[in-house]
Amino acid sequence: MTEITVNSTICDFVHTIRGSKKGSKIVVDIETPCEKIKKFSLMEIPVNEILDIKNNYVIDKAQEARCCSNCLVPCAVLNLCKLECGFLARSLAKKAGSLSIEFNDV
Repeated sequence: MTEITVNSTICDFVHTIRGSKKGSKIVVDIETPCEKIKKFSLMEIPVNEILDIKNNYVIDKAQEARCCSNCLVPCAVLNLCKLECGFLARSLAKKAGSLSIEFNDV
């Protein structure tokens, strides 16, 4: 099982994403105060639908929920899926610690 915390400082929400691989799917649960994210907080994501950004189960669900284009949750869910499938090394994720976006000269 993988657990990821997303600090969405722009919208002031903290989301906890948990998931694990079960056969050919990744079962994901998102604990969130955001009403939009709640609309897709429980997912069974087919492994073969996380690899391409255009035909992507997670991105499709985020669009259906009308998530903002700058929402970090879909990206975090995809990273969780890649960790669970072994497409992203846990050692690399642990070494990185976090991802961030810095607004310079704003």
